[in-house]
Amino acid sequence: MSERRLPPVTELGMASLALIVAGGIYLSSRLPEHVPLAPAVILLVLSALLLALNMFLLARVEGFPWHRFFEVARWSFLGYLVIAAMIEYSFLRNHVRGGPLVVLTLSLCVFAVHVPMLVGFTVARFYEPAGAPVGEAAG
Repeated sequence: MSERRLPPVTELGMASLALIVAGGIYLSSRLPEHVPLAPAVILLVLSALLLALNMFLLARVEGFPWHRFFEVARWSFLGYLVIAAMIEYSFLRNHVRGGPLVVLTLSLCVFAVHVPMLVGFTVARFYEPAGAPVGEAAG
């Protein structure tokens, strides 16, 4: 039984999410005072680059069950979009403005895309169509 080689989607995703969370904690812990944005912007850019790399590597996988991936990721994205919107609302309700709001909003966008991608990937990587021999790559 040979397993298909997949890129390190989960590892890159967790690294990206860790960067986003670190940036969010950094900004949130210093509000409402003036916050130097450079550290949070660097973390956001690194996280976005990891997201782009993750999408690129996953798109190159041959025979990946994309129908199952999108079936799961679509609904997960809807849920995380609601979560991101509620967090954004709390920022607005607490009068976060200017640069910190922009960085936090973009961080929420990365969060709302990466988590559903990880959920869809996790389900799709173990998907085996009905009637396929166990251990055979789905396509």
